[in-house]
Amino acid sequence: MVYFQFVFAAITLILIAGALLGRMNFHAWMIFVPLWLTFSYTITAYSIWCPTGWLAKKGIIDYSGGYVIHLSSGVAGFTAAFWVGPRANKDRERFPPNNILLMLAGAGLLWMGWTGFNGGDPYTVSVDASLAVLNTHVCTATSLLVWLLLDIMFFGKPSVIGAIQGMITGLVCITPAAGVVQGWAAIIMGILSGSIPWYTMMVLHKKISFLKHVDDTMAIFHTHAIAGSLGGILTGIFAEPKLCRIFYLVPEWEHYIGLLNGFHDNRAGAGFKQLGVQLLGILFVVFVNVIMTSIICVLIRLVVPLRLSEEELSTGDDAIHGEEAYALWGDGEKYESRHDSFYGADQEIPHSTKSGGAGGQVEMA
Repeated sequence: MVYFQFVFAAITLILIAGALLGRMNFHAWMIFVPLWLTFSYTITAYSIWCPTGWLAKKGIIDYSGGYVIHLSSGVAGFTAAFWVGPRANKDRERFPPNNILLMLAGAGLLWMGWTGFNGGDPYTVSVDASLAVLNTHVCTATSLLVWLLLDIMFFGKPSVIGAIQGMITGLVCITPAAGVVQGWAAIIMGILSGSIPWYTMMVLHKKISFLKHVDDTMAIFHTHAIAGSLGGILTGIFAEPKLCRIFYLVPEWEHYIGLLNGFHDNRAGAGFKQLGVQLLGILFVVFVNVIMTSIICVLIRLVVPLRLSEEELSTGDDAIHGEEAYALWGDGEKYESRHDSFYGADQEIPHSTKSGGAGGQVEMA
């Protein structure tokens, strides 16, 4: 259980990093990680998941981290991106994927891993865990198809990138509800998670100047903050009381009653109350992450620059790490590395040349 929760925390930071790619100072990031985990993540995680947390006492439903992980990372990443500033103009204007085949492989691993992400949350093999796995795949597949259909309708072509974006928003949306909603609700959530984040990313983002100003490299705000909030709201609508009681191990209680079930059981007041708690949770997570992330970034800026210099941005990875992720060198070019070469930077690398003699001897220069 401890390891499981530590991995959740690590995933949240990886998602935040996706919003800051291409310009944040590595030393600033190393300071940011422990500070944000301590003063932001733990606050929301305790408030929502710990039985003594104030939102947990109110009955908030977050099955596997729609609030704690995805909404937090989306808001914190967007806020940090505001403070760090944008990438170089050339990187913002053209940022194609390096390898779509590897991207597909990674997406497949992500989808497969989410089976354990949601299915493992009850910490036991149970009907609840099985339902969480099934709903995860149903919602994700639906979301992927809806995103593709929208791409075809408005852009004329389906794309691998669009399919993966739809996959991610489906995974995120079902996360707070995975084991507490019925299969038909997972389908509806997939339809909405494939369309609403698509609209915010493809339409609203281009119309709202503030969204365009903040350089969220991997669109974490749309795929995680928007999709996570959507999942939390829909959980408040579709949550099944019996399934909630199985997961939360509580007897008959006034909490954990989705709005639709509230209408069905003539307990509309309880349903509206649950929806209100879900909305309150969204406001709380947004508030904590905006405030704490801003404070942390401002404090770090007093010690080290948040952003790389323009010279370092133009050079890339080699300026920061002494190596490049994609070292493209070929005929007539000599690859040099400050760290990984046996030879010094100012020492010429030996090369072989064939002599013109009949013996075909090889001389070493």
